[in-house]
Amino acid sequence: MEVESILLFFVGLFAAVSGSVVGLGGGFIIVPILALFQDLEVATIVGTSMAVLFFTSLSSTYRYSKQKRIDYKSGLMFAAAMFPGSILGAWITNYITDKLFFITFGIFMMLVSLSLIFKPSKQIELPFPNTITRTFADSFGKEHVFSYNQWVGIVISFFAGILSSMLGIGGGSVMVPTMVLLLSFPAHIAAATSMFSILFASIVGTASHFAYNHIDWSIVVWLAAGSLIGGQLGAKISSKLPEKIILRALATCLMVVAVRLMFKG
Repeated sequence: MEVESILLFFVGLFAAVSGSVVGLGGGFIIVPILALFQDLEVATIVGTSMAVLFFTSLSSTYRYSKQKRIDYKSGLMFAAAMFPGSILGAWITNYITDKLFFITFGIFMMLVSLSLIFKPSKQIELPFPNTITRTFADSFGKEHVFSYNQWVGIVISFFAGILSSMLGIGGGSVMVPTMVLLLSFPAHIAAATSMFSILFASIVGTASHFAYNHIDWSIVVWLAAGSLIGGQLGAKISSKLPEKIILRALATCLMVVAVRLMFKG
């Protein structure tokens, strides 16, 4: 086994653990590492990351389902809205330049990070009435009750699908902050439901990138092997962390990646 393959395995493991804990999927780690240490075109980096996200989300979704923290109804609705966006995002990567990609990626993640660091103490009030109320208990005996406007979630999910497939990040960077700040999801439920949505969106995104020959399967194999294990560990760790720790970890990770990629761009 080559040293590079071993390193890719541990990159996939670490990315999946980090991504599953906060509901991002790990693409925010895989994309920068491939960009910095692999001589690949941007489209290949993005497509390869999307393929790995499928395995990460599959593994963590299985674990989160055992914890009963997935809002399946909302997750399927968000995933359906992400499908057309994922196809469009894969097409856009054919035309985006390296410099524009890194700067766009960095700015986007910086904004998401800041929104979580300066998270208001109360949910942001939207000028739209809540249309859905969800009530269910997880396997830890905690009951969760929250309401949101489904159309806000659907519209944002569509654009999350575009960014997901265009940047190779899985869409969680948009969906988790959206669920927490705008749709009143508890952080643990947002992370679990985000990974469930990413599972379906990553299938469409991966298929789209495969059609454009954007995936390096020799890299995917080792990253995916690590991500299958990491997805389980991340979801397990998440169940033991307070919500504030999850949000702070998310913000810190995004900020570090954002700054590094903006300098590269």
